[in-house]
Amino acid sequence: MRRFTDRKAFGLDLCAAGRCLPPMILQSGARVAIAGAGAFGSATALILSRLGFEVTVFDPAPPGENASGVAAGMLAPAAEAVFDKISRGHLPVLRRARERWTPFAQDLGIALDRSGLAVEGDADFLAEVEAALVEAGARFERTAKGLFSDEDWRLDARQALAILREAAIAAGARFDARGVAAFDQGRARLDDGEVLAFDALVVATGGGGRELAPELGGLTPIKGQILRLDTAMADGPVLRGKGVYIAPGPRPAIGATMEAGREDRQADPAVAEPLRLAAERLRPELARAGAVIEVGVRASTSDGLPLVGPSRVPGVILAAGARRNGWLLAPLVADMVAAYLTDADPGEDAAAFDPRRFEG
Repeated sequence: MRRFTDRKAFGLDLCAAGRCLPPMILQSGARVAIAGAGAFGSATALILSRLGFEVTVFDPAPPGENASGVAAGMLAPAAEAVFDKISRGHLPVLRRARERWTPFAQDLGIALDRSGLAVEGDADFLAEVEAALVEAGARFERTAKGLFSDEDWRLDARQALAILREAAIAAGARFDARGVAAFDQGRARLDDGEVLAFDALVVATGGGGRELAPELGGLTPIKGQILRLDTAMADGPVLRGKGVYIAPGPRPAIGATMEAGREDRQADPAVAEPLRLAAERLRPELARAGAVIEVGVRASTSDGLPLVGPSRVPGVILAAGARRNGWLLAPLVADMVAAYLTDADPGEDAAAFDPRRFEG
């Protein structure tokens, strides 16, 4: 068995202001629990299982009934850097994350739609978006109707989640429909009271699981509501207008609200209705379509980048707080988690994602 003994991977040499994490030693075949079966958790389960770890993924939600399953599946560095102001300076890392999808999707047979991003609206809105694209450094061109960028891709979120789950199971991972309530000294207490031994815990719970690591207390929950239409739209670019996007396909997605501080899963038609009205202004024919509201809860740091790396809790690795970019960042984050567990280089984004970066 290979022994993984690099102490800096668990913080011994990554001290901030004299605060250091205890060392940890793992072996090939070590037992790793993952809390959360969304994009981060499922991608991490696949990669760790293929590396020889004994992986169990815990999530009480039915498959696909989480924020990753509800999501529109955007792999959209340009749109995020423009329409989410907190991400305006993150285009380089978001591009790196998108490029990681090419081999990852090819290996798994996940289809990537590379139709790009189209932006439409009045002259003032287009001028504002163009200025933001220039500021972010994104590629784009003017069109007869507005603006277009080839930077953005997307995938079918529920389909991709199912493929990840099946591939992880084929690689040896197990999925357990319980939650992790606590982790201490190598023991995970589950929500039904059972206690199981693990060598490490990866927290990939999105907006929940704050009791598992103190760093998660700094995350802000964000409720997101998306409309799913029952009228198909021809494939093409994701269309963005003022306050809305339309992702075409068999069941087009219209999104999405960003309700900071809310973590309930109740559909709220009054809050979602402006999305429909904004979409109909762009495409009046959508007024005839039926729609259902789907709700997911995400979480965000104050800088919009996730927490990825060792927690102060011994044996805990964080992979949480993806904001709107869970799918986009998933393969990159899974690679980083694997690096922390296998004495490899977590890459150039390790400092930007460091869970301790907000400490004084």
